[in-house]
This record gives sequence, structure tokens and C-alpha cells, in this order.
Amino acid sequence: MRRLPPMSAMRAFESAARHLSFTRAAAELCVTQAAVSHQVRQLEQWLGRSLFLRRGHTLALTHKGRAYLDELSLAFDRMAAATEQVRERKDGPLRITALPSFASRWLLPRLPTFRARHPDIEIKFSSSVQLWSGDDEFDLGIRSGLGRWPGLKADLIAREYLSPVCSPTLRQEQSVLAQPAGLTSVMLLHDEPRAAWRHWGELTGVSLDLDRGVQFSDAALVLQAAADGLGVALGRLMLAADDLRAGRLVQLFDLALPNDFSYWLVYAHATAQRPEAAAFRAWLLEAAHEHTGKTARQARAGTTLN
Repeated sequence: MRRLPPMSAMRAFESAARHLSFTRAAAELCVTQAAVSHQVRQLEQWLGRSLFLRRGHTLALTHKGRAYLDELSLAFDRMAAATEQVRERKDGPLRITALPSFASRWLLPRLPTFRARHPDIEIKFSSSVQLWSGDDEFDLGIRSGLGRWPGLKADLIAREYLSPVCSPTLRQEQSVLAQPAGLTSVMLLHDEPRAAWRHWGELTGVSLDLDRGVQFSDAALVLQAAADGLGVALGRLMLAADDLRAGRLVQLFDLALPNDFSYWLVYAHATAQRPEAAAFRAWLLEAAHEHTGKTARQARAGTTLN
């Protein structure tokens, strides 16, 4: 017989230690904060030692607590992977949730190459901007962020860069767009977050009126509006790549502003064991590297304005 403390207590500690927060652990485990605190104290009593250093509302791990977290996290990962292998969900599709803008502007046009390489893998897509907790509703998630999703693995798909784009017709009609200062005379199209244009103005020394223009909640919509000639968008170059290549959009200046948020493939540790998920991950990262390498190199090299 293995001498083990209650599983619920170990799960509560592992989550709280990962987040260094009883509140976040409670949200992850769908229980109350008081329940997490009770389970952790029960575990500490069982072990006969403290696992946390409690300083007011701040949590820190003791030396033994850190060592215990490392081992428990590894054990839970192994149990999840073993469970996934036993379940063998071969009869179900690979379930992917992706940002609507990323799906429509970048992923779906390239999906036929994945289907040609893996015709036997069935895929079910869901587009959403909502946060995904890594629960069993999906196998893989494509999200924009800083790369930190507690309890999940996150692979960088691509860094994102921003630069003013518009329709070729608008650029021809508005000669002022030959210089960054000309942006003060045209309609600005705003994406989320709206502050991106402010950062661009600070970078170029141009004072922009951020109250002017049209606001869009979706990056794909703002690019479509720019292609239709409504105004100038601070376009996400990865999403605009196909339109720029086809001539539906033009990039006005060489300089590109690095975006704080990047695109990430997010998934539970156990999902990596599923062959279909591993195949999609490998294809996605390969395709992203192929299509964004040139854009990233140009963006890094863009230190002057036309």
C-alpha cells in the first residue's frame, strides 16, 4: 500500500502553489477559496510541515513546498498523459479553438496544405475570442497573449508586428501618405487595443488625434475596411500577409512596431501525447515559420521611414 495524502488535498496544493494564489486555484478547481485553504492545511497537517510562507495576503513556497510542487506537477502530468493514452479518442475529431481574425485571415487559407498532408485527421474548428482554460472542451487553442497560461503548455506561433496599411487606391489619391505626418489628414481605423496608434505616433514623432476614425473589435474587420478604402489601419502584418502579397493592401512605411501580444498554440500537457494534436502542432509551427520569417526580418530591419 502506498501511503498518500488525500488526492483532493494534493490537487489543491499543486494548483495553489502553481498560481501562488488560493483564489486562482479555487477558480481553476471550481471550488471556493475556503475549500482550497482547508485542503492545503489538511495536507500540511498530514505531512507535518508547512508548505507555504504566509505573509498577509502574499503566498510564497517553503523550500520543501517548492520541491513537493515540482514532483507533484510531474506526477499529475504523467497521470494525465497515461489517461489520454488509455482513452484513445480516435473516433472523435481534433477540436481546435482559434481567434476569429487569425482563423479567417491566416489559418484557413493554409489549411488545405495540412489536409493534403494528413487527410485522415478530422478537425472541428470553433472561433472565439474568449479565454480558454484548457478544459476538455477543446484539444488545442490558438490565442494572442504573452505566453503565460498557468497549467498549460504554450508554443510561440509567431511574433506580431504592426504597421500602417491601406488600399493602393487610397495611397494614390492621398499624396500626403508619402510621409508619416500625412496620417494626421486621413481617416484612422482602430483595432483593439486602441492605444496602438498612440505608440506608433510616439515612435515616429507624429501627434495623432486618437478620437478620430472608426473603431473595430476584430482585427480581420479593420483589415477588410482598409482594403475597401475606408482609411488607414495599423495592420497586424501576419494577418495582412496575403492581402499585401496580392496587392489588396499596401504597407505605407518600412518601420513596423512590435506588438506586445504574440500568437500562441495553447494546450494541456496530456494533449501533446495525442498523435493528431502533435501532427497539427508540427504543421502549424512549420507553416508559421515559413510565412512569417520574411515579415519578421523586414520588421526588425525597418529602422527608417520612407
